[in-house]
Amino acid sequence: MSEIKKIKKTRTGTVVSNSMEKSIVVRVERKVRHKLYGKFIKKSVKYLADDPENNCNIGDIVKIEECRPLSKKKRWRLRDIIREAVV
Repeated sequence: MSEIKKIKKTRTGTVVSNSMEKSIVVRVERKVRHKLYGKFIKKSVKYLADDPENNCNIGDIVKIEECRPLSKKKRWRLRDIIREAVV
């Protein structure tokens, strides 16, 4: 039998908060077209992600990937920092 390998989901977003120990909050924005009016609307979702080395700062653009549940709300892990925020 052939093994089926599950592909992990990835998201790219902006770090909104890093005040927790080993955790960050990442906001992922997407543009959605309004059904009736056709105008594009920004919608966003916040994900709690694991940052074991506390590398991220507020404003960084990061890539996160899904993983097993690490806590009640944390199901994502930091993959890499794409661009650091200018301080």
